[in-house]
Amino acid sequence: MKKAEILDEIWEVIEDRAIHPSETSYTTSILTHKKGVDKTLEKVGEECTEFVIAVKNGDKKRISEEAADLIFHLLLALKRSDLPLQSVWDELSSRRH
Repeated sequence: MKKAEILDEIWEVIEDRAIHPSETSYTTSILTHKKGVDKTLEKVGEECTEFVIAVKNGDKKRISEEAADLIFHLLLALKRSDLPLQSVWDELSSRRH
């Protein structure tokens, strides 16, 4: 699997959970939380802090784990903002020189 393909695959799951909620899905629980977007943003902040601490501690395994958590929750925040992932890809692409 190409590196970016996993992000697209995760995005597809997030979109599916938004359309077809599942009571047992963590993704659904964040997307439908009673706090609304605030819950998603809390998770982004939490994961960002944990990522920073892992980097400061130099723990490669934790850095990888926390980076994955941060990226996942960032994708959830994008979905809650009703922003298509393609718009992020387009923005990144426009920054290439």
